[in-house]
Amino acid sequence: MKYALVTGGSRGIGRAISLKLAEAGYPIIINYLSNESKALEVKELIEKDGGTAELLPFDVADEAAVDNAISQWEQAHPEDTIEVLVNNAGIRSDNLMIFMETADWSKIINIHLNGFFYVTHRLLKKMLTSKYGRIVNVVSLSGLKGLPGQTNYSAAKAGIIGASKALAQEIARKNVTVNCVAPGFIATDMTADLDEKALKATIPMNRFGTAEEVADTVVFLASRKASYITGEVISINGGLYT
Repeated sequence: MKYALVTGGSRGIGRAISLKLAEAGYPIIINYLSNESKALEVKELIEKDGGTAELLPFDVADEAAVDNAISQWEQAHPEDTIEVLVNNAGIRSDNLMIFMETADWSKIINIHLNGFFYVTHRLLKKMLTSKYGRIVNVVSLSGLKGLPGQTNYSAAKAGIIGASKALAQEIARKNVTVNCVAPGFIATDMTADLDEKALKATIPMNRFGTAEEVADTVVFLASRKASYITGEVISINGGLYT
């Protein structure tokens, strides 16, 4: 079986991606760190619709934990492969740089940028051996435009964008694509603390996006229909930054 692994797949955008990839026919590996109940909800929804899903908890910022979890999965699935990787796991820890603690800088860099490296690096060899793979990284408007109060988050997401463009060129000949989706303001629990009324006035479409709108683009990039697209960043932001 050809699986799709979604990091941070239990909530928000990751949840929507897990559900949409399952609808597209992929068995789903739902990664999460601590919220098992939310991950189980996604698994049950997928199975209710006739799909296949399993949980794989690990901390993307811990290289040893990543290697251990994926190794255990591979041992339990000797005939299966992970064909699609969606690097979605992430959090925010916003503050103006003048007030930002080193720990908040390091935490965001470790989860987003190092997490992208640890998981992708671990799965890359088998994709190259198979001569097929899809890597989709969920980045952000913040990584393209930069947003005040998010120097850590902007740096991490911009780093992933640069790494994706470089990696795409390294592995294109092996039929493995690497692309990014860059959401703007999306209505999830991660943006629940933002002033939606004020912010949507800055968006040409005058609304926040939905997690499902992001997920639809991820599913396209993960499909064979996107076989000639690599190294790209697709913005999903209602026209906020183009």
